[in-house]
Amino acid sequence: MDFDLAPPTGIGPLRIGMTRHAADTALDSLRDPSALSDSDRPGQHVFRPGGLMISIHCMRDALEAIELARPTSSRTDRVLFQGVDVFALPASEVVRRVAELTPIAEDPDDDASFIAPDLLLSFWRPFAADDDPEDEQGYYFSTVLLARPGYYDTPAQAAERLKQSS
Repeated sequence: MDFDLAPPTGIGPLRIGMTRHAADTALDSLRDPSALSDSDRPGQHVFRPGGLMISIHCMRDALEAIELARPTSSRTDRVLFQGVDVFALPASEVVRRVAELTPIAEDPDDDASFIAPDLLLSFWRPFAADDDPEDEQGYYFSTVLLARPGYYDTPAQAAERLKQSS
């Protein structure tokens, strides 16, 4: 199955801003009833048969972020952003191709992470190691997070965002 990242809207049936109950129902719809995982946690995350994890983060009864983690086994599910397969391509290639579509920058606190702030897409891997495909944890991104605008704001940034929207 293909999962298209559509920031800031969501992924598949998961929509940023939907109620927790609706998000729980949408998350449950992404489970494969023929291959349920013992690792699934209703209302938190599900694992698809190929190992793709889909996780939701809710606050104040609303879905604020959706995180997908790279499958550890087969690649039966793909996670795409504008045609870029974020888990099948090397991290450096993902950054290069996403940069053709929107600004993306290395996280100043973590050189293994990149954020596309205009879209609020965040790409993470445990460490930066772009030169060795055998070292999958550093060569490929491990997770991608799609969140509501302001998700990463500091308290001062949140106050400024609130002031600007008034």
